[in-house]
Amino acid sequence: MRPVPATPIPAATLVVFRNAAFGPPELLMVERAKAMAFAGGALVFPGGRIDSGDEALAALIAPGLDDAPARIAAIRETIEEAGVAIGFDAEPGALATLRATLHAGAPFGEALASAGATLDLTTLVPFARWLPAHAHARIFDTRFYLAQAPAGAAATVDRTENTRLAWMTAAEVLAQADAGAATIIYPTRRNLERLALFTDFAAASADALAHPVRTVTPFVERRDGVDQLCIPADLGYPVTSEPLTSATRG
Repeated sequence: MRPVPATPIPAATLVVFRNAAFGPPELLMVERAKAMAFAGGALVFPGGRIDSGDEALAALIAPGLDDAPARIAAIRETIEEAGVAIGFDAEPGALATLRATLHAGAPFGEALASAGATLDLTTLVPFARWLPAHAHARIFDTRFYLAQAPAGAAATVDRTENTRLAWMTAAEVLAQADAGAATIIYPTRRNLERLALFTDFAAASADALAHPVRTVTPFVERRDGVDQLCIPADLGYPVTSEPLTSATRG
């Protein structure tokens, strides 16, 4: 196994839940453009790297919260990519202004001010943290958060880094991947398998609180004569290994 690079890229992603009329909750998924260097063509949760604007805003609004930049980045990326605002307090119509300002390249703090909006970072529930160690041009140290979609939230794809979005249950995404109709990378698959266990956002949040976040770095281990890509067995994941030959690593 190759060592983790000295400077992985800090990133954050948001698993957004929406209540379904019947059955398990739906999750917001976006499909990455095929030309993207990382996870091109894959279904992922909204998210991306933590930028300097997120760090600056965190220092202003939550200086005592060590993961505040990641929470801010997860919220910002979800607004940019899907037009869904989590932990967002503003007048009606402010979301469109905020999203347009972000797409124009403004720092998040400036965009919030122009929209007259504030953030509540406590609406995000820490769920996981993944830091792969395989050879890749970009290695991301990604924090995963859970959040409930606001009532009536209408998601729309940004058509830049992503080509489409969909609300699907975790089981539906896994079924599409197994049928060859969608691509999901290894961390997304493991997290979807875990999310498929829960009947609602409250149950997922309770499980997250029962398993304190510990960085997951997949490792290769030979089991029964087959090289498996594995994760620790005590973090709440129902599936903890997959043949290396079938694992899509991003």
